[in-house]
Amino acid sequence: MVAVALIVPCSLAASCGRQPAAGEAYVPGLGEMMTLQQMRHVKLWLAGEAGNWELAGYELDEIGEGFDDIVKFHPTHKDSPVAPKDAIPRMVTEPVKELRAAVDKKDARAFAAAYDALTAACNNCHQATNFGFNKVQKPSNNPYPNQLFAPAR
Repeated sequence: MVAVALIVPCSLAASCGRQPAAGEAYVPGLGEMMTLQQMRHVKLWLAGEAGNWELAGYELDEIGEGFDDIVKFHPTHKDSPVAPKDAIPRMVTEPVKELRAAVDKKDARAFAAAYDALTAACNNCHQATNFGFNKVQKPSNNPYPNQLFAPAR
């Protein structure tokens, strides 16, 4: 009886989710994509702070790919006066370039400044697209205790 009580609500919840039409590929929602960007933003900081430049470079690449996907799959967004396809390239391209340069040079001071610039760009983009209530910041702790951020020795 307990199994049925658990299976039915789970089945109903799954059936209420967005399902692609026949022949269409599933595309995550903008919120889902942004949640991944938030995770990458955190991991990028933790890697750079630990001096793990290889991991920081990887996370930065993932952030770039995530922004590319957002522009591709969500070029506009409901109730947003500025389209993501316009706001993202205009607001995050330069901070991402600055981060890339800092990571490539393994420059902790430049990395911290460029990271702060990217964080500000994210918040400015949120403000421009009517999502100013969603403010990001530099992480104050590690929400990924199962991942080592220090470089391998």
